[in-house]
Amino acid sequence: MTNFNIYKPKALIIVMIITLSMGCIAQEFDPFIQSKVDELQYDSLFQKLLAFENFGIKQVGTDALDETANWIIQQYTDWGYTNIELDTLYVGQNSTFNIIVTKTGSVYQDTYFIVDGHYDTYNGPGVNDNGSGTAIVLEMARLFKDVETAYSIKFIHFTVEELGLVGSTHYVENTVVPQEMDIKLLLNIDEVGGVAGTNNNTITCERDEWSPTSNNAASAAFTDTLANLTEMYSNLNTDISYAYGSDYVPFMDNGYVVTGYYEYNESPYPHSINDSLSNMDPEYVFELTKASLASCMYFSGAQSISTGIPGDITTEKNIEIYPNPFAEYISVKNITTETLNLQVYDLNGRLQNNFKLSAEATSVIRTKLKAGTYFYKIFDEDQEIISSGKIIKTK
Repeated sequence: MTNFNIYKPKALIIVMIITLSMGCIAQEFDPFIQSKVDELQYDSLFQKLLAFENFGIKQVGTDALDETANWIIQQYTDWGYTNIELDTLYVGQNSTFNIIVTKTGSVYQDTYFIVDGHYDTYNGPGVNDNGSGTAIVLEMARLFKDVETAYSIKFIHFTVEELGLVGSTHYVENTVVPQEMDIKLLLNIDEVGGVAGTNNNTITCERDEWSPTSNNAASAAFTDTLANLTEMYSNLNTDISYAYGSDYVPFMDNGYVVTGYYEYNESPYPHSINDSLSNMDPEYVFELTKASLASCMYFSGAQSISTGIPGDITTEKNIEIYPNPFAEYISVKNITTETLNLQVYDLNGRLQNNFKLSAEATSVIRTKLKAGTYFYKIFDEDQEIISSGKIIKTK
């Protein structure tokens, strides 16, 4: 494993506290996340895997690597992304670049959730290692374009992973560390194609178990959450193991919190001409795309742009919340014959307020919440959720 000088970000202690609390929150099924997962299309993913294969062997200095990079960039451009950075580095006399696409969050604009997968290959077309991760990151970005997220997201396609994590090391040493980048979490997706003809029903979720140990507890908590979300939104089982030998290493060596996906049935074909689409399991990759999308939505604080602006009428026709957005007072009209319970949560899932709503009445509520976006749930007397949504406090 590559050794780096240990750098501890100034915000590390604060980030670690947030991370631990986030990772320990029990996950509940979210219909909005499921609605986006349902938009995934197998054919869209398959065509990306096929295109990746057709570019050939993508080693540094080859036209195939450059053509693959241009194809990735064009995908983001076609989807309307504008914040696309090329992080150039040299391997000998050959230049290549990491591709960094940033989607700005609505609340924590300077705190980043990173999802990455390298796009270079070695001795073969690398459809598993790592066309699978590349295609998943692209599919997520396609569906994330019109999703509002609390945290900013960086979709990163690293180069020259196969020669010793060269691209990710360059990015960490020349961008992440000097800028003291505030990273909530990095999710690395590498070699997740499975093996054709086998029962690929399990994915390995990876956590940091190495030095420095200051970020290991947070990594473990996030990885447990990743496993829970994976089983909730896909048909995959999960196995917890340790992170090693991929692009999260420079990050975790510098004190950042990481997690990752890696195939459970390890293919014998990477780094050979046989790392082809025919030797992997695209259906397995599709299931992992569902899990990856759901997990990224959860970790980035994703929410529907259309929800709650303005005067949101909730899913229960006998409940009305207004105005929304609100400044100081918000009214909840309860036409039911039951006393209801309104709970308000922040974007990390922490309970902020708890209010009783009288039957057949309008409750005018004054809160001391800070300006920002919050989620609410309304429970009936049987503790069943009858309504949920988003509210926005403007000041």
